[in-house]
Amino acid sequence: MILCVADVLDAEQLAALRRDLDEDAHFRDGRETAGWHARQVKANQQADGQAPVVRQWSERLGEAIRRHPLFQMAARPARMTPVRFSRYRPGMHYGNHVDDPVMGGAAPVRTDLSFTLFLEAPEAYDGGELVTDTTAGEQRYKLPAGAMILYPSSTLHRVEPVTRGQRRVAIGWVQSQVRDPAAREILFDLDTARRGLFEREGKSETFDLMSKSLANLQRMWVEV
Repeated sequence: MILCVADVLDAEQLAALRRDLDEDAHFRDGRETAGWHARQVKANQQADGQAPVVRQWSERLGEAIRRHPLFQMAARPARMTPVRFSRYRPGMHYGNHVDDPVMGGAAPVRTDLSFTLFLEAPEAYDGGELVTDTTAGEQRYKLPAGAMILYPSSTLHRVEPVTRGQRRVAIGWVQSQVRDPAAREILFDLDTARRGLFEREGKSETFDLMSKSLANLQRMWVEV
């Protein structure tokens, strides 16, 4: 399941984050954090994770993502990597690759899900689309500033070359409480239907039955 999540950050937060990245992020060669094979196709820059302003925004943004109700329903997060910030200027790109299955060093995270949060308006740069390779063919994403795409980390994907402006994004990885992606999608669909029913009818016998089924499926599938 690939899901687009709107309004993770508002305009004021985006402006402050972009300003701080401009002034104090200390962007470095993105190949420093890539695996041996990904280094051959990775041409971008990444903010220094030890810079104080980057650490502050990583924590702040990670918390905002965790709190987002749609993210909670879709990802059912157990653990997350620290949020990273990447920058693509004209000529930069990231060729086809699959994310590493485990990340995090001293605090390892199994990467069930990946996310990209767009920090620039689509009209601010040309190119830079995130392209995912799915059974339905290639899908291209260039979301509004403040919106995020959540997709399985097992997905082959790439970032198209930027030809004008700059593409800045926040990225990260999630270990879900529910390892099976098919099970996560069933829980997401059932929870979405349950919430829709509550909005139309309030608490009812049907709502209670759906809530019971959702809870019992989670007992079957959740790993804690």
